[in-house]
Amino acid sequence: MTLTEKETMILSDLKSQEQLCIDKYSRYSSEAHDTQLCDLFSRLESVERTHLNTINGMLSGTAPKTGQSSKPAPAPKFKSTYTSGSTDAAMKDDCYLCTDALANEKHVSSVYDMSVFEFKDPAMRDALNHIQKEEQQHGKMIYDYMAANGMYS
Repeated sequence: MTLTEKETMILSDLKSQEQLCIDKYSRYSSEAHDTQLCDLFSRLESVERTHLNTINGMLSGTAPKTGQSSKPAPAPKFKSTYTSGSTDAAMKDDCYLCTDALANEKHVSSVYDMSVFEFKDPAMRDALNHIQKEEQQHGKMIYDYMAANGMYS
């Protein structure tokens, strides 16, 4: 499979975005105070590694497998660790991590959304669309954690 120059540039950018997500989730998993949040960040890091592998494969000319519609693991149900309006320093730290992670997921999701339209190969479009949907799910999981802990209004 031969990529156009534009497709190669887009995939290179997506590769950088995925690496940034991996780096952040790895770091945030060790910095988070709440064990639920540590687990969430670890889980998201693992999925982002899968995304990076897909992008690397595409860059090396390997066509992505179609039918990537494997069912995602069920979203975790979060128990409230913090109370709404808490001034706890740990909550503030975790809220900061979540706010940054959610902003990052919104950005990455929008980059995938626009990128899908730039590829001519249907399998590549499907793979990018699949990743974009997973990025949306990541944002939803972060939002759910924040909402359960009074961090999102």
